[in-house]
Amino acid sequence: MSDVARPWCAPDRADTVEPERRPRVPKRSDEIVLTLLSHLRRASTGPGLRSWFETRDVMRIGRRLAALDDAALADRVRAQAPVLLSRGLRGHPMRVAAAGVREMTWRKLRMRHHPVQITGGLALARGRIVEMATGEGKTITALIPAVLVALTGTPVHIITVNRYLAERDAETLGPVIAALGLTHGVITDQTEHHLRPAIHARDIVFSTNSDIAFDYLRDRLALGRDRTALETIARRALGRDGGRDAARILTRGLGFAVIDEVDSILIDEAQTPLIITAQRPGGDAARAADDALLALADSLEEGTHFRLDRKARAVRLLPPVADVLAGLKPPTPELIPEIARREAMVKALSALHFYRRDEHYIVTGDGLAIVDEFTGRVMPDRQWQSGLHQMIEAKERVERSGKRETLAQITYQTFFARYLWFAGMTGTAAEAARELRLSHGRAVLRLPTHRRIRRKTERTRLFGRSDRRWAVVARDAARIAARGRPVLIGTRSVAASEEIAERLRAIGQVPTVLNARQDEDEAEIVARAGERGRITVATNMAGRGTDIVVRPEIEAMGGLHVIVTEFHGSSRIDRQLIGRTGRQGQRGSAAAYVSLEDALFADMAPGMVRLLRAITARWPGQLPGFMAEFLRKLAQSRSEQRGRKRRAETVRRARKQDKALGFRPDNI
Repeated sequence: MSDVARPWCAPDRADTVEPERRPRVPKRSDEIVLTLLSHLRRASTGPGLRSWFETRDVMRIGRRLAALDDAALADRVRAQAPVLLSRGLRGHPMRVAAAGVREMTWRKLRMRHHPVQITGGLALARGRIVEMATGEGKTITALIPAVLVALTGTPVHIITVNRYLAERDAETLGPVIAALGLTHGVITDQTEHHLRPAIHARDIVFSTNSDIAFDYLRDRLALGRDRTALETIARRALGRDGGRDAARILTRGLGFAVIDEVDSILIDEAQTPLIITAQRPGGDAARAADDALLALADSLEEGTHFRLDRKARAVRLLPPVADVLAGLKPPTPELIPEIARREAMVKALSALHFYRRDEHYIVTGDGLAIVDEFTGRVMPDRQWQSGLHQMIEAKERVERSGKRETLAQITYQTFFARYLWFAGMTGTAAEAARELRLSHGRAVLRLPTHRRIRRKTERTRLFGRSDRRWAVVARDAARIAARGRPVLIGTRSVAASEEIAERLRAIGQVPTVLNARQDEDEAEIVARAGERGRITVATNMAGRGTDIVVRPEIEAMGGLHVIVTEFHGSSRIDRQLIGRTGRQGQRGSAAAYVSLEDALFADMAPGMVRLLRAITARWPGQLPGFMAEFLRKLAQSRSEQRGRKRRAETVRRARKQDKALGFRPDNI
């Protein structure tokens, strides 16, 4: 156990003063000024001259530390703790500690931070968002800020997007952390509740964003008020002996966090508040009400009874629907008020028209499971709120889950703003740099790659019909695989992955499919995707974390070839998929095959799609590539703008405690 002073963690947990920052709610005038300033400042920057000198100094100090044995090296690093605590993470003590971390990493892992990783690690310690290209080694980069901050006694959380990455990173970095005299632990959805307090008491905790946030919410439920008041609650509410609820206080507080795939968590997941709920009584009557409303909604006519805004996923009821609702015999008392009937009808129409099977969700033996549109993973702990989830269950005729009542809730934007400070890493921060600065006050540092990028990106191919696109994708993938090169085909939905897999099988190929139905062996499938002649079909690869290993003999043939089959609403997700090839200076290639029938184009640029179809009515095959690029930029720009507005609206709704979508943990 570490003997470094811990100002945030006293032996008696009930008397602990735990760190947390209460973010100030900005006024409307402040938001306007911040928006203007965000456009005047550069959204992202590269490392400057100061960073270069600092990195060189760390490497120079490291050469002197190499003469020490392990014990002496650990003592030298830990000797910097008092100065770091009193003066902050700056100057010579910080560089000595960073150099010691680098040297110990080499001894325990046979990996030594290269200059770009040192620069990134020091920037993270200062609370920056660091963009590092895929494959540049973000795992050991996070070790530098984690150790530097942990030396001061501040709780450190290394946060990843899934259980596999949290466990992998802890296993990988654990020997270095232990050698430096610090403690670490892992908390995932598999960690039993009674074990969590002891793990949270350690210096560095590896976990997922949802696990950490839900532990925080559980603490607030146990205390009955905000954590920032712990110093008064400890004595007044819990008493000197800790009280009967003391054992439920899990976390040491929100000190410092390093967030991996930070854009995925702070941008993509920002529209998803986290909610702890309790079962609400309802039973057969509530299920009968959903069935009745769904059948009635299915009988209504678009244009006569309602209008759909597919871009915003919004339903507007028209006057004639009032007569239909007036004739409904309410199966439950809740539907007696007219406004309740109208709200329930909107949910029923949304379930019918906006949520598609094998795209937004899948049906399993356990019922309905939501699919994350950004990663393609199934999210068994997520549930649409306000009765929408049960309405979709009624549509699919699967076992109904109970409607739930909200006990505690928070958004990721609010949650991470409560940390004393945090930093983040990702391969694709540039597109979100302005929003990260505006919403979170975090500047983006774009780091160069350690080696020159040799990846070749072919021009986008645009087809009038989707079936024509799939035929060409299958043909080209088979042709490239026949030469011995591995092929990774990325799709947006489960249905699309199964479509292209069937077409490949029809021409004699044996593809490996990775989607929400087959994600148990995810790490192994991704790791083997670089084998000779292998064709892997996968839904969006954001946050997968596992490296695709491409051997030298495969690289000599041209390396991994990535095929994008449909653009995502965010260009970051496309870049993450393309970034799977050509890593660490390897050879590789990427191509995109899209269709005018793709959902992104149809939803975000319907007018342009109609125009292109009219122009190319007699041209059913491939369209000129410049049309595809213009259409992509137009559609993605509109989609990303809409996403920013939704995230801002989510924050406003969070302040009013009015949520529409949330997570539901299995065990509270």
